[in-house]
Amino acid sequence: MNSADTTVVSISGLRPGQEVNGVFACVRKDRLFTRSGAPYLALELRDRSGVIEARAFRDADVLAGRFDRGELVRVSGRVERFREQPVVEMVDIARVEPSGADPASFLPVAYRDLDELDGFLEHLGGEVCDRGYRGLLDRLLADDALRAAWRQAPCTRSGHHAYLGGLLEHTVAVATLAVEVCQLHPRLNQDLLLSAAIVHDLGRTREFVYGAEIGVSEEGRLLGHLVIGERMISERAGGLDEERLLALLHCVLCHHGATAAPGGRFASVEALTLYRLNGLDAGVKGAFEHGLGL
Repeated sequence: MNSADTTVVSISGLRPGQEVNGVFACVRKDRLFTRSGAPYLALELRDRSGVIEARAFRDADVLAGRFDRGELVRVSGRVERFREQPVVEMVDIARVEPSGADPASFLPVAYRDLDELDGFLEHLGGEVCDRGYRGLLDRLLADDALRAAWRQAPCTRSGHHAYLGGLLEHTVAVATLAVEVCQLHPRLNQDLLLSAAIVHDLGRTREFVYGAEIGVSEEGRLLGHLVIGERMISERAGGLDEERLLALLHCVLCHHGATAAPGGRFASVEALTLYRLNGLDAGVKGAFEHGLGL
């Protein structure tokens, strides 16, 4: 690679002397001053491969007015070395509309293969024998738009599974735990528990929006994923009888605890079990990602 190359590459591949013209996520934006008192623009740019510092000393205030932190930006400039680290010396920067951008290019993504996880999800749905619950799951899994959202969504913005594909990974984990615990406790209603495990975080598919960062949709901000999930399940309940639907919704609405239940108590062992299994996977994953907090 020679110094005249203008290449759109991942941040991890940028090297001093390289000309840059690419789209990145701006995750930090500061207006600072040199020792002589002149303003300059200091940024942190990110893609899925890493982060890099960027600076603009000429026309700093003009460039700063073209975008905000948390947006996608097209940057042109040159990579230089500063204090033994690569830094992009910018000559131009402008906001990019996120509509045509792939969020996976800028946001963290699950390490596990999403096609494999998708296959596990279908297999787990096939383990449900009850005709009512199986019909509900078949309708959900046959919805291509929903399946795409299921694959894309994280579980949280900064907690456990806070990356694209995190929802699918967590759903498969909790559902797998549900099957295992039913082998240990055969009195559990496996069809109810497994169905609830598969749909317990369904509202997450409409809770987030994607750009330079993972944001919260208006629906997510006003209702939250529990209410959104309850609506989605009820809309697709079809021939599911009232008794089964209520049992399923109780599990879903209580999977963060019994506070959503009348009297603040679990009404079924399956609801209690889902709450514990959800907490187990979230807790273990959170410990690996963020430490034990001791």
